[in-house]
Amino acid sequence: MTVTATRIPMLIDGEWINSDSSASIPVTNPATQEVLAHTPCATDDEMARAMTSAQKAFETWKEVPVPQRARLMLKYQALLKEHHDELATILAEETGKTFEDAKGDVWRGIEVVEHACNASSLLMGETVENVARSIDCHSWIQPMGVFAGITPFNFPAMIPLWMFPMAIVCGNTFVLKPSEQDPRTPNRLAELFIEAGFPKDVLQVVHGAKPQVDFLLHHPDVVGISFVGSVPVGQYVYKTATDNLKRCQSFAGAKNHMVVMPDADKAQVISALKGAACGAAGQRCMAISVCVLVGQAQEWAQEIADELATLKPGPYTDENAAFGPVISAAAKDRINGIVTTAMDSGATCLLDGRAIQVEGYPDGNWVGTSVFSNVTTDMPLYQEEVFGPVLSMMNADTLDEAIALINNNPYGNGTSIFTDSGFSARHFQHHIKVGQVGINVPIPVPLPFFSFTGWRGSFYGDQHAYGKQAVRFYTETKTVTSRWFAPNEAASANMTIQLK
Repeated sequence: MTVTATRIPMLIDGEWINSDSSASIPVTNPATQEVLAHTPCATDDEMARAMTSAQKAFETWKEVPVPQRARLMLKYQALLKEHHDELATILAEETGKTFEDAKGDVWRGIEVVEHACNASSLLMGETVENVARSIDCHSWIQPMGVFAGITPFNFPAMIPLWMFPMAIVCGNTFVLKPSEQDPRTPNRLAELFIEAGFPKDVLQVVHGAKPQVDFLLHHPDVVGISFVGSVPVGQYVYKTATDNLKRCQSFAGAKNHMVVMPDADKAQVISALKGAACGAAGQRCMAISVCVLVGQAQEWAQEIADELATLKPGPYTDENAAFGPVISAAAKDRINGIVTTAMDSGATCLLDGRAIQVEGYPDGNWVGTSVFSNVTTDMPLYQEEVFGPVLSMMNADTLDEAIALINNNPYGNGTSIFTDSGFSARHFQHHIKVGQVGINVPIPVPLPFFSFTGWRGSFYGDQHAYGKQAVRFYTETKTVTSRWFAPNEAASANMTIQLK
């Protein structure tokens, strides 16, 4: 794909086309404000053409043998690995992420594609003989139709790759509407997908904003929607999709807490907070934005702030940059406004990152790390998802007090505890009401062969997604392992193609 400040194409009916729409959205480099491209806003006719193509393709694609679909996916993952650094460069340019962060974004997506290569075993059904006298029961996992994905700006490789490879390898077809802020990365993913040998019409890529999302939410041929983004939009997507009798999984916002017990390894805690609170400039739904210091750990507050002060932002070409700029000037203004409001509401500012500058990049959307102590639950700083490199520190006298604080928060995406006590770790994991729990791991994101399990206001979707916890922890030998606490849930057609 040629990188010029022109409109990027859309993949419709197996062809890369230029939109006839007069409306477009500039795609800028967050470190320089250079216009990299323009995102077209697809017309209704173009959206309809994409849907017709996807529905027609489904009728033939669903008949392709599963091993053949898996072999194409093997070719796709090989191409993604071959073009890994190229994809990371495109991604870093349009998101502002450091090159290492960008490579991680791409790699986590590749891991999902590797999982999709396992389709033959994933799609096996069930059978029981003599469920009643002389009656046998069989179940088959079958594709359902056209699915659609609506993805956010912060992971333009990983999150699209969460969706369309799994849906397509299961025999469905897919319409992807990526973020209008960084669409070049998903377009390149689609180019490599076609290069791998997939039929050109099993994947459609359309661009735009809310009108294009609404088209997908209302179109009768879309049987299911997968969304990742903010709480208001997530609620809107879920309500609109289900009002139209579509299956929907909608991953929304978060306010992730990390509990620090006084018996924790202080150096490990501080190292974990650096990446978990400030990595990717805090623009991720699994970022740690609240640190709950229990008992004597409250004495560590200033030392934590001093260490986070050493983190400096920079462009993706700077190997020493801890993180990059935020996605837009509007995001920068919003984050700085929340910091200002926190000061006005009585939180103690230990580190103020609003005035950060990066030499040679005066126009970048730079936001430095800010750290607050004495944060209370009635403050906007605590109530809002900041989505920036801002850490709130709160105090608790006991572990149970910290657990109650987290359980009373409306979000339930991820949480973690740092402790040297097996009893505290088990007590925390057992009583916390959050989907993903890390023990001496700051961001407990599971690998693709586990579910991503947000709770409460962080996830809207089919009820089977509630009641699970993915727990990562350190064993006594400090080796990272994983446990899974959930019913042994067989993958039905409905579950398999929820586009995990």
